[in-house]
Amino acid sequence: MTKASQASRPRREVAYHHIQRKISTREFRAGEPVSDVTISKELGISRTPAREAIRQLVSEGLLESVPGRGVVVITLDRDDIRELFEMREALEGLAARTVAGRAPSPTEIRDLRSIASALTSLIKELDASRKPVLDEKQMERFEVADLAFHTYIMKLAGNQRSLKTLAGIRQLIRIFAARRGGHNIATLKQINRDHLDLISALQAADPQAAADCVHRHILKSQKSRLNEFDQREREAAVPQDVESFMDQIRAELT
Repeated sequence: MTKASQASRPRREVAYHHIQRKISTREFRAGEPVSDVTISKELGISRTPAREAIRQLVSEGLLESVPGRGVVVITLDRDDIRELFEMREALEGLAARTVAGRAPSPTEIRDLRSIASALTSLIKELDASRKPVLDEKQMERFEVADLAFHTYIMKLAGNQRSLKTLAGIRQLIRIFAARRGGHNIATLKQINRDHLDLISALQAADPQAAADCVHRHILKSQKSRLNEFDQREREAAVPQDVESFMDQIRAELT
């Protein structure tokens, strides 16, 4: 984030995204304390907006208050990530069944196809550029398009509590099982096919087919994110450089 963009945003929001980024990049590791004093110094702001940002992240489940330690980054292991995807499938699968069961209107189907077309545009862009993967800005567009697609179906289902719960689940997945890089064209095409298959099932008013589409789609995402989670865990167990490795050996010999 540039200094100009920071200046144009509320300080609480700047602090909020700053902490989020440090968690997702593992600068703040699981169980590590997060204080308003540290955040305010890092950003050159007062402690009040930093404290408000920390309070919001506690309410959203990214941070937790531990007696005697203060506020720390929550700890999520592989099983936690798997369970989050299972919860996501349960909520989105139910929503897809509900929407298909009441037969969505032509306008709703048209809107879904319009939202899905954003991925088609990204596929064409990536293909024309001959780059191997989406760049950072293109991935941001992908995230918006993908979230819009799934959120629209949840809204059509009409369960506001499920929608709010799912938003929290997706945030935890995004932060603690973050992708390591941009999607390649094969992945984009697969996601696009999954979305179009789901639209077809909804249009056909077939609840079981719609739920099956959600199951397959989320299972692929779960497998990919767990693989990346495992890779990060392996890398975290390896010394960051030769010198630190040598220091470790010296310590073992003394």
